[in-house]
Amino acid sequence: MSAHAHGHEHDHDHDHHGGACSMPSFDNRELILREDILNRARELANLITTAEEVNVYQQAEKRIQSHERVQGLIVQIKKKQKELVAFQNTFKNPAMVEKIEAEISVLQDELDGIPIVQQFQQSQVDVNYMLQSIISIIRDTVSEKIDVEAAKPAEAPEQCD
Repeated sequence: MSAHAHGHEHDHDHDHHGGACSMPSFDNRELILREDILNRARELANLITTAEEVNVYQQAEKRIQSHERVQGLIVQIKKKQKELVAFQNTFKNPAMVEKIEAEISVLQDELDGIPIVQQFQQSQVDVNYMLQSIISIIRDTVSEKIDVEAAKPAEAPEQCD
């Protein structure tokens, strides 16, 4: 017998896991996004960074970082939070926990009352709202497109090879 006669039985593709029209499935770890989609996403991300909301956020962040009173309050709050954890977990002292929580609350109220902190917090809200809006538009547009595609008559199984 020649090698050709034996080789014939496996020189074509077999689908041992179902019909020729089975849907491909993707594991998140294996899914590789198309390069053009990734490039467009990067372009959109770069464009977003030029938005006025992002500019306002960045300016507010710089003012916060260079504001001595704000930074002093942040340091005090972080220190009190560490003390709080120690009295909760290590010393198991509910009275001190309550006292420190009250002190943190006073410091936090003072911090929140500073106008540049309020501006910074509002700018965070604005940027988050903008990002959520963009995500919603993308999600809704894709869903709408999928619904339109699904409404078309399905192809016969013989045609999907």
